[in-house]
Amino acid sequence: MPERLSPRAIMDRLVGFPTVSRDSNLDLVDWVDDYLTGQGITCFRHVNEDGTKAALFAHVGPEVEGGVVLSGHTDVVPVDGQPWTSDPWVVTERDGRLYGRGCTDMKGFDALAIWALVEAHHAGIARPLQIALSYDEEIGCAGAPPLIEAMAAKLPKASAAIIGEPSTMQVVTGHKGGQGFHTHVIGFEVHSSLMHTGVNANMEAAKLITWANDRNAENRARTPSTIGGLFDPPWTTCHVGQITGGTAHNITAKDCWLGMDFRVVPGETLSDWKAAYLGRVAEVEAEMQAVHPDTRIEVEERFEVPGLQPEENGEAEALVRMLTGDNGTHVVSYGTEAGHFQNAGYSAVICGPGNIAQAHQPDEYITVDQFEAGHDFMRRLLTRLKEG
Repeated sequence: MPERLSPRAIMDRLVGFPTVSRDSNLDLVDWVDDYLTGQGITCFRHVNEDGTKAALFAHVGPEVEGGVVLSGHTDVVPVDGQPWTSDPWVVTERDGRLYGRGCTDMKGFDALAIWALVEAHHAGIARPLQIALSYDEEIGCAGAPPLIEAMAAKLPKASAAIIGEPSTMQVVTGHKGGQGFHTHVIGFEVHSSLMHTGVNANMEAAKLITWANDRNAENRARTPSTIGGLFDPPWTTCHVGQITGGTAHNITAKDCWLGMDFRVVPGETLSDWKAAYLGRVAEVEAEMQAVHPDTRIEVEERFEVPGLQPEENGEAEALVRMLTGDNGTHVVSYGTEAGHFQNAGYSAVICGPGNIAQAHQPDEYITVDQFEAGHDFMRRLLTRLKEG
């Protein structure tokens, strides 16, 4: 039987695969599959539509429901244009830190989860342990729903999901939902001296941005809900991060593209915010078509990430609090795959080593202390699973 690797050795291998979301992750998945299979663990895959990416999942312990899932993602963000001082695809240790793309977000946790699965398989556990490694988390958690659906068809359903996003090993019980739209405003070109006979796509798009600014002002002025008050900021935010359009200063712009994103506090729904945005889009489009009938606005949903709702007497929360000793209240404004697991009927919680502040940065790192804290957490989890 092949050698059982340490968490650090596994992380070294995982970081060595440049699994940027725009590229394939199959080399990494092949390696994990080969390693786990070599340890006697049966692995399953869900492959995306074009066959370029795959999620991997596995189960050890008794073939019964009620186990624990360790959930991570295999993709990372690009390093293009970032001033790294060491090779981003080689884990480099300096001054108590482990540098490399994904060390924090989130191949460090993935390595610990793989290690724990192998140890659980060889040691024997009374309560099952599963691993779920997704693709395309960094582009809107797109790979999580098909992964969870594939798991339901192949594995006994676990009851608690630990999503190992970097939380400095704090117990995070809630996060905002996220939703994003590509918006293409299609106007009608005329010379700018006759702008009243044309439709300037840039200026019509500005009406949508003004709508977003107005909603932000209203939300900020409103007294936060009890759950919303836990977040920073404690309100739903509307954001346009990219916009481009027009061909010349003296031509009314025919095309304008913008991205409209929402981060929605628990207690408000993504569907309501989608409806509100599309309602304003319809109003602006009607105004445009009153000037020229060939104008329109096209909206395409880029992603939808459900929020993680704090659970009353949540099983996952109780388990992770017991393992970490953390009894604080923690929520985050970024999205994770936890909301998808919760929507699928799992009790879900976020807890992983590393600090989100290092994620996506040049010279991304996880401290050795945080990585060891994650290792200790997995050891305690294994002890708990042996007890049943």
